[in-house]
Amino acid sequence: MLQLQNHWYRVSRLHLILYPVSLVFRALVALRRELYLSSFLPSHQLLLPVIVIGNISVGGTGKTPLTLALAQQLVERGWHPLIISRGYGRSVSSPQAASPSSSAAQVGDEPLLMARRDICPVWVGADRVATAQAALQACPQCNIVLCDDGLQHYRLQRDVEIAVIDGMRRFGNGYMLPAGPLREPVSRLQSVDAIVVNGGETAAGEYAMSLGGDIFYNLLDPLQTATAADFSKPNIHAIAGIGNPERYFRHLETLGITYTPHAFPDHHDYDAADLSFAECDAILMTEKDAVKCSAFADARYWVLRVDARIDPALTDLILRKIDSHGHQTA
Repeated sequence: MLQLQNHWYRVSRLHLILYPVSLVFRALVALRRELYLSSFLPSHQLLLPVIVIGNISVGGTGKTPLTLALAQQLVERGWHPLIISRGYGRSVSSPQAASPSSSAAQVGDEPLLMARRDICPVWVGADRVATAQAALQACPQCNIVLCDDGLQHYRLQRDVEIAVIDGMRRFGNGYMLPAGPLREPVSRLQSVDAIVVNGGETAAGEYAMSLGGDIFYNLLDPLQTATAADFSKPNIHAIAGIGNPERYFRHLETLGITYTPHAFPDHHDYDAADLSFAECDAILMTEKDAVKCSAFADARYWVLRVDARIDPALTDLILRKIDSHGHQTA
């Protein structure tokens, strides 16, 4: 997948070879969406407001950090959010709660990361409707639902759609899968309620988002923290098994850290052999990587916590949309 993504974000002849397949994919995507919009395929509405955070491209754009940031802002405004997610790579498809003591194999790496932040309940399941219903039965105090990565899950009706864009990579070559990185055409953005740009320049009507963090914690002993200055040794390695590893590596560079990068596929299931680097003083990783490395971590494993910084006006917009749809405020 990493090799294919390299062709999506540079000039390549491969996208011309795959272009006919992408036309078929585009037609199927358009047909599926129209079947839901026309009610030919059934969709389900919850009694609570539903906010969907997603993207139109493959790969990491920052959906999970944005979901966490919105959940925190909603809590601060008196709401009781519930986060639901597919739980990519989990062994069971039925709905279940993600708790800090869960494993990535049980609930998926991103839901486990969100559960360990302990902002609000987090539930996972392949069917977002069934997952939300089960979660709300177990957590009746929740009064708003955040759906992480559910933009194309049309079975669940939504009050607000938020699309997240990688501000540096944008839409790559602009083609649909598999010739390019797009799940849906760029025109889909005309129908969402808000476009959030993660890094890079924003256009009129778009909301800016940035990811920041400069404190590392030790995976073996989370109470032990460090800063970039503590990683001045010559044999520092950095790993990233996320949608866009280069974003994490660039962030380390802005902190002034010299390191050897190791990019892994998104959602990579690590084992100790993957990280058995010769002459290694420290291994720096993302929180998403860390939840899959705890079982074999030693004192060299350090995790960078990253938080999304967003414009509070985005939360204001969400609450106005909810109010306009007749939902009660918190």
